[in-house]
Amino acid sequence: MQKPDIAKRIARQSRVSQAEAADRLDRMIHQILSNLRKGKATSLPGLGKLTRGPDGRLAFQPERGKHHD
Repeated sequence: MQKPDIAKRIARQSRVSQAEAADRLDRMIHQILSNLRKGKATSLPGLGKLTRGPDGRLAFQPERGKHHD
């Protein structure tokens, strides 16, 4: 799934314009990246957590009990 597809889905579910949904998505991505650059873990509700290790590599820890295909 690409960014325009995600924005379209957000727009439908939130009942906002596609442009507003794209702006929200951009802000969310910026916040996630900012947190990771600062070494902060970032929670993705319903999915899990992104962390950045001391070597700079990203790691994803899925939520326990959640199965995603």
